[in-house]
Amino acid sequence: MTATNAAGWRPAMGDTGAGADKRPTTSGDYGLMLEEPLSFELGGDGKCGVDLDQPERTPLAGLPLRKAAPDLPGLTEPETVRHYTRLSRQNYAIDLGPFPLGSCTMKHNPRLNEKVARLPGFADVHPLQPQQSVIGALEVISELADWLVTLTGMSAVAMSPKAGAHGELCGLLCIRAAIEARGETRDVVLVPESAHGTNPATAAFAGFKVESIPATAEGRVDLEALKSKLGPNVAGVMITNPNTCGLFEPDMKAIADAVHAAGGYVYCDGANFNAVVGKVRPGDLGVDAMHINLHKTFSTPHGGGGPGAGPVVLSEALAPYAPLPFVTRDADGQVRLIEEETAGEDHPSTFGRMVAFHGQMGMFTRALAYILSHGADGLRQVAEDAVLNANYVLRSVEDVLNAPFAASGPCMHEALFSDQGFADGLSTLDVAKGLIDEGFHPMTVYFPLVVHGAMLVEPTETESKAGLDRFIGSLRSLAERARNGDEALHSAPHYAPRRRLDETLAARKPVLVWKGAPAPSGSPSLTEIGDR
Repeated sequence: MTATNAAGWRPAMGDTGAGADKRPTTSGDYGLMLEEPLSFELGGDGKCGVDLDQPERTPLAGLPLRKAAPDLPGLTEPETVRHYTRLSRQNYAIDLGPFPLGSCTMKHNPRLNEKVARLPGFADVHPLQPQQSVIGALEVISELADWLVTLTGMSAVAMSPKAGAHGELCGLLCIRAAIEARGETRDVVLVPESAHGTNPATAAFAGFKVESIPATAEGRVDLEALKSKLGPNVAGVMITNPNTCGLFEPDMKAIADAVHAAGGYVYCDGANFNAVVGKVRPGDLGVDAMHINLHKTFSTPHGGGGPGAGPVVLSEALAPYAPLPFVTRDADGQVRLIEEETAGEDHPSTFGRMVAFHGQMGMFTRALAYILSHGADGLRQVAEDAVLNANYVLRSVEDVLNAPFAASGPCMHEALFSDQGFADGLSTLDVAKGLIDEGFHPMTVYFPLVVHGAMLVEPTETESKAGLDRFIGSLRSLAERARNGDEALHSAPHYAPRRRLDETLAARKPVLVWKGAPAPSGSPSLTEIGDR
């Protein structure tokens, strides 16, 4: 038995539970399911994958020198490569199967976009280069900006925000600047219960007071409740549409008209734009500001493990207050970057600068490649197929999984279920962990908070019917097991590289430092975290 196994991190199929009938192996590996110790357990003194010259120990003025080498694992190059390759085999990826995270749009990332992002002039562009040497990059940003403005029916776009919540902050700062320019003081932002959780957090961070708007029994914004809260102190509303219940807000135009009549502005959380791109222009619904997650709607889901991008489109009323820097085009058609804090006549009302540079060039090139390869009709089909797939999942499972808003009509890009009807003691978490045994990444669980034991499934447009049928079959089986009180679900997953963790204990008392000895008193051991 390896040191890792002795510490309790043993392969699930050699453990108790559904895999107990598997005969233990000497190596701890099971076929191609490879067990892997920590790098510290693998490492040893005197091993290194690179030969380095001995540096001269010349003291730097005023800086102490380290008296001993850092306590890092010594690994040869083959050991290092094998270690991380083995770990990667224990992870899940969109290239292995569906990633049904609700409100996250984890879809296939076309390789064409990656190829374009790696072209010379994009991959190696530097933010401090002279503008004359990056005209091509500025043209890409300008063309992408034009597409975003056209698709949303807005007047302008701020390209520099880095992701969703950063975009929300940008929109709220524009709203605050517009209100201050009118000589008013408004300090309240209304946020419906069905909005994304970052909305109230961002409003509070921007200095506003947050007041909640209840949802109707159909899972949509209560229009009358919203109107009752409008007044001279309301700066605006932050609304997610489609909302986190997977539903479109049919009263969106009425909401916007009421807020505008009261002197406020409408911010729309555009994280779910994938469901309506090419079908609905938010500007036509009265939206004043909306962020667009390029790393969700237009390729590279969730940043592909790297940086995201959250441009903010703005209405004519808010466009003058957009942040610096931004790309503009001269009368002769030449693009240029306006990046000085003192914009002068170019942009005198800007609220300032949010970031040091213009944005994420890799995300811009990927998004533009995605848009151009799809075209206007293809983008429309993206939304149609995403909605079709979600409704296929909803109607295929609603007889065994409670769907609280199924009677409200078709859903949009995601289907929402609850744990209602499960046998006593079984929960949403048990079904989610059971999906791991079935070879699928779990859906989003316990969100949105308006539904008890929520399970939010977003299949996206890139999943085939055959792939969805496999997922639906597994989800139906797990739902029936939960309804029938199958206690084995309590200990799922049984076939994953690791058994179920005590995630609460691990979060509260994490073991973050390798000491080559048992964990400090009062902290859980690796065995405790892995076995509970």
